[in-house]
This record gives sequence, C-alpha cells and structure tokens, in this order.
Amino acid sequence: MHSVPLSWYLILSAVLFGLGVAGFLLRRNIITVFMCIELMLNAVNLSFVAFSYQLKQIDGHLYAFFVMVVAAAEAAVGLAIILTVFKNRATLQIDEVDSMKG
Repeated sequence: MHSVPLSWYLILSAVLFGLGVAGFLLRRNIITVFMCIELMLNAVNLSFVAFSYQLKQIDGHLYAFFVMVVAAAEAAVGLAIILTVFKNRATLQIDEVDSMKG
C-alpha cells in the first residue's frame, strides 16, 4: 500500500495558506477576513501534522492541538467583537469600521 508523499501535503498546505492570505488582503467583509485567518491556521496545522507523521514524532500533533485551542478562543472572542461592531455600526464592511470612534 502506497502512502501520499509529504510534498503533496505541503503543497496543499501552501495553497490553502495562500488562499487565506489572498482573502485576508482582498476582502472587505469582517466575517470573510475572519474565515481567511482560520484557513491560514488550519493550513499550518496540516503542515504540523504532516511533518509529525513523516518524522514519527508526536510534537507536530501537540502543536496542532494547541493551535486549535488558540483558534477556538480566537473564534469566541472574534465573533463577540464582530457582533458588537455590527450592533453598533450596522455594517460589517472593514472600510466603514476603521475608526474606534462611535
């Protein structure tokens, strides 16, 4: 039985990370930007797990677990901030929410 080469996982991870960066830089909706950040975190997790499996070490799995914990905390806080911004500004466009003034 043949396994998938490490390079395929790394290429997929790089493509996902690139899509996340492009979405982060080009999109103007806060929710889309937030999802692109999560996509970048998951791309890094894929690399961690792929290297961990290739090297027969558990370190990459542990790092991926900690990244998922941080991403979950970021999601909770980030969504709370997004809901507050929408409640106060009635928009989710980044260009219209660029100042801290009410």
